[in-house]
Amino acid sequence: MFAPLYTADEMRAAEQGHDVDAMMERAGRAVADAVLRRFPEARRIAAFCGKGANGGDGRIALRLLADAGRETGEELEVADVVIDALFGTGFHGAPRDDAARLIERINAAQAPVVAVDLPSGVDASTGEIAGAVVAADVTVTMHAPKVGLAVAPGRLHAGEVEVADIGIEAGETRNHLVTEAILELVPRKRAGDTKYSAGSVLVVGGSPGMSGALCLAAEAAFRADAGYVAVATHAESLPVVEARLLEAVKAPLGGVDRLAERASAVAVGPGLGRGEEERALVRRLLHDLDVPVVVDADALFELEPGDWPAPRVLTPHAGELARLLGKESDWVDAHRLEAVFGCVVLLKGVDTLVAAPGEGVLVSDSGGPALATAGTGDVLTGVTAAFLAKGMDARLAAAAAAFAHGRAAQLVPHERGVIASDVVAALPHALP
Repeated sequence: MFAPLYTADEMRAAEQGHDVDAMMERAGRAVADAVLRRFPEARRIAAFCGKGANGGDGRIALRLLADAGRETGEELEVADVVIDALFGTGFHGAPRDDAARLIERINAAQAPVVAVDLPSGVDASTGEIAGAVVAADVTVTMHAPKVGLAVAPGRLHAGEVEVADIGIEAGETRNHLVTEAILELVPRKRAGDTKYSAGSVLVVGGSPGMSGALCLAAEAAFRADAGYVAVATHAESLPVVEARLLEAVKAPLGGVDRLAERASAVAVGPGLGRGEEERALVRRLLHDLDVPVVVDADALFELEPGDWPAPRVLTPHAGELARLLGKESDWVDAHRLEAVFGCVVLLKGVDTLVAAPGEGVLVSDSGGPALATAGTGDVLTGVTAAFLAKGMDARLAAAAAAFAHGRAAQLVPHERGVIASDVVAALPHALP
């Protein structure tokens, strides 16, 4: 289900007891092979190597490239390819001024950049960036991906990542990358299931002008294979929701308790509104319901932690989480791994992070730019609620939902003009 994501300390532990020279030779050869394979016409290779092991990997790569008949040196202006071997996994903080100026020169060059292990300037353990950072086209990382290659903003500078075998055994890591195998955990409908035992979802939201958010979440829950979906919405929105949703049972917000009696999971927040009545309803539902609840969008507004009787999955984007933490959204974007907290939290963004108390972070990098459109967060809420309704553990349900949501976006047949409804339609094809 998961692939390891290494921090700097975990990589150091994994390397203990191994022949350093042999590892560096393998690493340098992997970098040289990547350059020759990806850029066969390149004749002039410029490389910038630091003083540590990362720099050693770069120097070995240069030696092998010279043996292969390539011109090597530090002449950026004439380079066909640039190798970045300035900083390795042990780097954190901001590069010193001289290194920062060199990084800026590398980025300004017209040649593609191959980074050794990770782009210089990226914190391997967090993905954070505190100053100048190399914008790589390819990163050849040793042994296994690092956290900083999977979590933004670091991942946005890595380009295409290749993993090189340097002769190290697999080690334990706290954080992991979600793989397609997690979808095998999503229960399928079985012979003898009823619409309720297959997963019964209640979605609460849809204030006037925002009924689409409610509808998208409800439709996504159905397409994620829930057997029964009901919605509770503002009375003024009911006529629109009645026309838009065919299969779902509908009721005004005053009927939410009756609908909740049959729900095995609830999603609250899509388009709900932020008035005092709505906030009071959110507090009451979270306090009273003994089934899992996905807390999204407006339900996150002024949310306070509570002693809740069942799992709660919060699904904020950076701005919503920033308000919960009392931070600016730019801070959350820059410190994504540090920002997740509390109960199960699914932090949306260019990567999706799932965190739970006492557990490492799960990173889902499926999806892509197609998800940068209004309403896709509501779709993710519906999918998460469907998986919770099927009885999945909250942390795994959130991670599986994030992966399925991203996979559905990838399956939309057109790359441009993708809308949230396209992602909903593709959901059944994303599930095994």
